[in-house]
Amino acid sequence: MAAPVTICDVGPRDGLQNEAETLAPEVRSELVNRLAAVGVSRIEAVSFVRAESVPQMAGAEEVVAGIERQEGVEYSGLVLNAKGYERLAGVGLDAVHFTLAATEEFNRRNANRTVDESVAELERIDTDLPVSVSISVSFGCPFEGPVEADIVLALAERCVAAGAGEIVFADTIGVGVPRQARELVERGRSLGVPVGVHLHNTRNTGFANAYAALEAGADVFESSVGGLGGCPFAPRATGNIATEDLVFLLHGEGVETGIDLDALIGVSEWLEDVLGRALPGQVYRAGASVS
Repeated sequence: MAAPVTICDVGPRDGLQNEAETLAPEVRSELVNRLAAVGVSRIEAVSFVRAESVPQMAGAEEVVAGIERQEGVEYSGLVLNAKGYERLAGVGLDAVHFTLAATEEFNRRNANRTVDESVAELERIDTDLPVSVSISVSFGCPFEGPVEADIVLALAERCVAAGAGEIVFADTIGVGVPRQARELVERGRSLGVPVGVHLHNTRNTGFANAYAALEAGADVFESSVGGLGGCPFAPRATGNIATEDLVFLLHGEGVETGIDLDALIGVSEWLEDVLGRALPGQVYRAGASVS
């Protein structure tokens, strides 16, 4: 059996932030609880951003209050700055997910600051909690076009120096191909911290990229239950790779995840009922086996 990997489900945050409907905090809490119950060991539960910017993420504190903590599960929140971290620290989550972009224009639109200013915000976060930094548009930017790996890796080095204990390379708009995933992960491993990928299947390359990242030694994969997701600040951005589809792939390759795939499919079926439409994921509709 291949070495185990960690899956972080970002559905309660990235999965829901691009939905037209804003789910009530108690429903978002239930999604987190259902994911934890099926063996997902890391869950990005909320985002501490301004409600007027991303209304789907309003009420983060209420969501956290409704989470039924499971032993062995790491519950994290996304922040863009030190002010967001203060809110996260106030509700007692387990880990910090900080995000910034590899390009100036995307960072300005997403975080309303320059890349240098975002790095400075990361440096301001003084915490004993694990800090994972996601570098958006690592594979390509909707405003500045292709992004060179050298630029992404140089920024990753700065983030590690600023306190990141993990780096995640994000294909925010789903333009990446396996060559890029392989290069970023292989070179990123020299940073001395765990590295991972956050992939979208916008152009149907997400799972090819996941497999390339796996072969290159990625430690962490971020995915979204049902394949939901997208960035409000990235034109035509669509869903993340579906967690259940990723688990099916990994288990088939002999990679342990600790997740009960059949039970996870049940979570997507529940979420389909909540949203009132079919989700982008495929395994939850096709089933986990031919029997």
